[in-house]
Amino acid sequence: MFSLVERLAQTISEAVASTLQPVADRMAQYVWDFPPQAPWLAIVLLATGLFITLRLAFVQVRGFRHAIAITLGKYDDPNDEGDLKHYQALTTALSATVGIGNIAGVAIAIRMGGPGALFWMWVTAFFGMALKFAECTLALRFRKVHADGSVSGGPMYYIELGLGRAWKPMAVFFAALAVICSFGSGNMNQSNTMAVTLEQSQLGIPTVWSALIFASLVALVIIGGIQRIGRVTSFLAPGMGALYVLGALIILLADIKHVPGALALIFEQAFAPTALAGGGVASFLLTLMWGVRRGLFSNEAGQGSAPIAHATAKTDEPVREGLVASLGPFIDTLVICTMTGLVIVTSGAWKDKIERTFPVDSVEAVLAAQVSDAQLMDLREARTTGPESQRLEVRDGRLEGAGLVMRDAFVEAPRLENGDGTPWSGTLVYDRAAERLTPESGAAPTVRGNVLLTGAELTTQSFMKELGLPGQWIVIIAVLLFAVSTAISWSYYGDRATEYLFGSRFIPVYRWVFVFFFFLGAILPLEAVWTIGDVALGLMSFPNLIALVLLSGSVVAMSKDYFSREQKPDR
Repeated sequence: MFSLVERLAQTISEAVASTLQPVADRMAQYVWDFPPQAPWLAIVLLATGLFITLRLAFVQVRGFRHAIAITLGKYDDPNDEGDLKHYQALTTALSATVGIGNIAGVAIAIRMGGPGALFWMWVTAFFGMALKFAECTLALRFRKVHADGSVSGGPMYYIELGLGRAWKPMAVFFAALAVICSFGSGNMNQSNTMAVTLEQSQLGIPTVWSALIFASLVALVIIGGIQRIGRVTSFLAPGMGALYVLGALIILLADIKHVPGALALIFEQAFAPTALAGGGVASFLLTLMWGVRRGLFSNEAGQGSAPIAHATAKTDEPVREGLVASLGPFIDTLVICTMTGLVIVTSGAWKDKIERTFPVDSVEAVLAAQVSDAQLMDLREARTTGPESQRLEVRDGRLEGAGLVMRDAFVEAPRLENGDGTPWSGTLVYDRAAERLTPESGAAPTVRGNVLLTGAELTTQSFMKELGLPGQWIVIIAVLLFAVSTAISWSYYGDRATEYLFGSRFIPVYRWVFVFFFFLGAILPLEAVWTIGDVALGLMSFPNLIALVLLSGSVVAMSKDYFSREQKPDR
């Protein structure tokens, strides 16, 4: 029975990955890197954040202390309309944002864009605080209160009600993307990293079983609706954040002498990145793109997801909840992501090559000859040039006259092995168009070699270098809590978008489909899942950013009115 379930999961994984990966890769190019080498979505996000920051006179700075006072309950009124207290609304939104992006996302940014990518994550977070303020203020202003006292809100409502009925198609477009994104970045990305981490840990739990167990737990929570979600996240968010930050602080305090050098390297590499031996590409635009891309995935500022949670807050002051929301990017990126990034950089793990075993068909590119780490080259170019098909001879596990590329890094001294670990011999055929390496005949070998790590693996390695086995367990526990809590909160975002599109009767259907995608994400290949999530996340941002610019005048007016009634708005 167990083996049958595992085989079925493997079949589903291969079928979905082979179908979606090429489509997702092409869409990612248009969303994040079009025209070529111009990270236009990153530029649009930063430009919009700068515009809102200037128009609101740096509200994220002057209202910071007041936002903390509101969050601590100083202005709570149980008689106000809404479902959740300020604190619960913030923790629900934080549970969606403080997730795998803080562990795996930071590692991916540093791995793909170098340490300088962390600087651009900080920039994204600073401007993101203003974006969160604006979008969540609008979410409260234009939310819909139902007959039973419950509320619904978010960009789809302030686009339609704030801009007028003529803009409803854009509101519908946003809501549709919110549903899709809830299956991607808010769901499958989380379950995938969780399952991979558990499988690669000492527990060695097969992905299909962790998928079944934790999909069931997610189902138990989300079927109960926003009240149960709010209770669970108000407990999980502070606990998981404190555990993870404590572990990172212990490492940084023990290695405090290297922190100034790490910060200097981050600032230096932000504007003048250098190629990483054996893999990275020295490009300012690449560093900028990965920093903003992972920053957006982490704090979701400008994406339009958090306003859906903050719209449920018990308050009749939209600006008050906007100030609470502005704390999200600060906590998520400027605190937690910074902890992760500094641990990775100070430990030096981002430059370490670790022996790993992976399927031969997961190799991303075959080079004409073995390339040493001392040589720098653009690996993306290597995947788009050369013959359409190559036949490669393998003798006693050694590849003759070619080198392998995996995860945008050279595989150091690759060895091909049979299932029992003995050297494999035979002929491999590389299809450049499909980026797939397969045996000409017989069973496919596995590849063993030293590679640069990425994702949660890199963060785990960084913690283990400093804390040993306890460091690994800190990351494992954090991954579990972050993944489950993020998925729980994101289910509510998709829940509200589904209601907007199809009515409340379709919400139960959506919730069960969401649980299925949580399971599916855990068994799909990592690259396919993250690419799909990035595409949906990027597309979802556009209608929201357009609405924020067009409605910024309303936010300015509400802010001036609120602060004029508060003698000390920064208290």
